[in-house]
Amino acid sequence: MSTQRSTGRELAQIATFAGIIAVLGLIPAVAPFGNAVPITAQSLGIMLAGAVLGARRGALAVLVLLALVALGLPLLAGGRGGLGVFAGPSVGYLIGWPIAAWAIGAMTNAMGAPYRVAPAIGINVLGGVLLLNLLGVIGMVLRADLTTGAALVAAAPFVPGDLAKAVICAFVAKGVHAAYPGLIRTRRAERADARV
Repeated sequence: MSTQRSTGRELAQIATFAGIIAVLGLIPAVAPFGNAVPITAQSLGIMLAGAVLGARRGALAVLVLLALVALGLPLLAGGRGGLGVFAGPSVGYLIGWPIAAWAIGAMTNAMGAPYRVAPAIGINVLGGVLLLNLLGVIGMVLRADLTTGAALVAAAPFVPGDLAKAVICAFVAKGVHAAYPGLIRTRRAERADARV
């Protein structure tokens, strides 16, 4: 029975975070200087999924959202959806979303409890800013026929907002972990499991 309860709780968490990412898509996107890839609030949801749920559940929440998008639901910023978005210039970011959520979750888990804001900001920057924008640049090079230099210039406007999201995510996740301890495994818990 406890396994069923645990599985049901995990499914609810995954669905909730897929919904949070979708809701963040309702915030209007901005396309600076006619950039083909819009700046959206949804990357904040990606960071939060990893920082709160951990690597596996965080990535699964993003994959659920992307599956719904692929089915045609207009859940991306600007009401975009359908398979066509995976052929556009933002494909690198979309593919990068579950990878970034997983990376943030894995690093957050490695950090251990208690959740600390300063290292969490660094984790969010590594996974949600550097890694995600690297994959986004690769996508723009492949799908928008940009040189690497031009793709880096196109990605540059994302960085200040992404850095702000990394900070916001750390403070929000700190509050969530304080209210609901045990959402992610800590190093101490893993060591105890290893001794059993």
